[in-house]
Amino acid sequence: MAKITRIKASDGPSKKESDNEPKITRKKVTIKDKKTEKAKAAKVKKAEKAVSKVGKKDEKKPFILIRPFVALFRYLHDSWLELRQVRWPNRKATWKMVLAVIVYTALFMALIAFLDFVFGKLFNLILG
Repeated sequence: MAKITRIKASDGPSKKESDNEPKITRKKVTIKDKKTEKAKAAKVKKAEKAVSKVGKKDEKKPFILIRPFVALFRYLHDSWLELRQVRWPNRKATWKMVLAVIVYTALFMALIAFLDFVFGKLFNLILG
């Protein structure tokens, strides 16, 4: 919420003021924004859900022999949910990335081959 302070000068001097200075009063005015209120309400609901989920996990613990399978199932389930959220590239973008990797690999292969050739000749001159 935005907080706005309005300052007003009164018409007449106050009883305590002797120099005829105008009296200044402050009044706080709050402007309500519907979007921010909805966003705050949504955040509060999400936080309440998270707290309730944490409480539910602590309530029930599986039998010791079943725990590895429960953990594996939970891992696979969470992985599947993550994969569903991935934005996969289309065919054209995939081929662009593949070609970029191939060109990058070829350039580094040429650089390493060149350095190998230069250092090989250098060592042959020194040792030979």
